[in-house]
Amino acid sequence: MRQIILASSSPRRKQILSKVTDNFLVDSSKYEEVRGTITDPHSLVKIHAEGKARDVAKKYKDALIIGADSVVYINHEILEKPFSEQEAKEMLGKLSGKKHEVITGFCIIDTESGKSVTESIATNVYFKKLTEEEIDWYVSTGEPMDKAGAYALQEKGAVFIEKTEGDFYGAVGLPLFHLMKALKSFDVTL
Repeated sequence: MRQIILASSSPRRKQILSKVTDNFLVDSSKYEEVRGTITDPHSLVKIHAEGKARDVAKKYKDALIIGADSVVYINHEILEKPFSEQEAKEMLGKLSGKKHEVITGFCIIDTESGKSVTESIATNVYFKKLTEEEIDWYVSTGEPMDKAGAYALQEKGAVFIEKTEGDFYGAVGLPLFHLMKALKSFDVTL
């Protein structure tokens, strides 16, 4: 089987991919994400996922490279990772009591043939109404600081989630169903 490379340092993406195979390596991308210039969330995550995959693909001659990126989208606003605790609190305030989308893009590149597939999917997430104390507590845990939208659906942030609609793993960071379907177009069966 061909080598699969996950172009991500995200422990969540590694954990998700390991649900279907142990035959992959992790090689973190040095790709620099562009913030604030692209207003369509689906375009943004696909551009970032492809950028990460292409950065890592330069190192491998015969491998399948997987890059991914996620953002939170609410009221026509893209929420990426917060820069500060104050920004994390503001993001959580915007999500409080509302439905939003977690949009995740992924890109698979075959470094031998040059073939690539890039897709994005959206998952609806419904937040309960948060108190100021809950927001302060959550931000004090440090968990929101490296998460799009300032929360982790699968960690402590789960206590704020009333329900989800769509691909759960997409909301966590790697839409496993869609990824597996796309990998089949590269003749990969895991």
